[in-house]
Amino acid sequence: MNDDDWVDAYLERIRAARPGRADAAALRELQIRHLTAVPFENLSIHLGEDVALEEKRLVHKIVTGRRGGFCYELNGAFAALLRALGFRVTLVQARVFGDDGCPGIPYDHMAIRVETEDTTGPWLADVGFGDHALHPLALDDRTEQRDPSGVFRLRAAPHGDLDLLRDGSEQFRLDLRPREMADFRAGAWYHRTSPDSHFTRSLVCSRRTDDGRVTLSGRTLVTTTRGVRHEKPLGTDAEVLAAYHEHFGLRLSHVPVVRPNPNV
Repeated sequence: MNDDDWVDAYLERIRAARPGRADAAALRELQIRHLTAVPFENLSIHLGEDVALEEKRLVHKIVTGRRGGFCYELNGAFAALLRALGFRVTLVQARVFGDDGCPGIPYDHMAIRVETEDTTGPWLADVGFGDHALHPLALDDRTEQRDPSGVFRLRAAPHGDLDLLRDGSEQFRLDLRPREMADFRAGAWYHRTSPDSHFTRSLVCSRRTDDGRVTLSGRTLVTTTRGVRHEKPLGTDAEVLAAYHEHFGLRLSHVPVVRPNPNV
């Protein structure tokens, strides 16, 4: 598959037209399309699949495999698409704030710094943080940025970092120094193997919808429509597999389950 072929296939996957210009409007449209088409999911960890941080393999998983992934996979593939479309892209790392108010491990999260042809921005693009901003955020703006998902603000943090807040709650601490894909391998290994990682202890598959969100957490289907939340327990494996297909486009051969040791 040549460059144009995979880019066109990726755009078809997220139901997006090829932009005529790599500007801020195109970036916003691409992020919206990605978030509503490609699920945030950690199923590979519980299906015994490898998580390889290589651009071609990430794109193949999302485009050809019609799957989703977690931050390293989704933002790694999205960065490749943006770069191929003419955006200037830099990978950046962040540490996610825990319930105790402390930031997590280095390379806890991958995000994308994007510069556009219309010289607006730079922008923070992110399709890999689950329920998060629908639109890219202006990286140099320290005022409140209103988004369909809430009010976001970037605040100066120690050592030149930035803290991202959503509705006043700390989300992650961002380090804007440029990184390479290989830099995130330790973080990805931790999250798919450590008993301290929430990814090894739970199953999640979640996607933004036009009017809310749909999430399959284990055997519970959660739909939120215009702020109204509804939970539906799923009893049989057939129901679970049907929900993965209907709501996320995933064709799984068997139901993923949380294993005591994700390395087994």
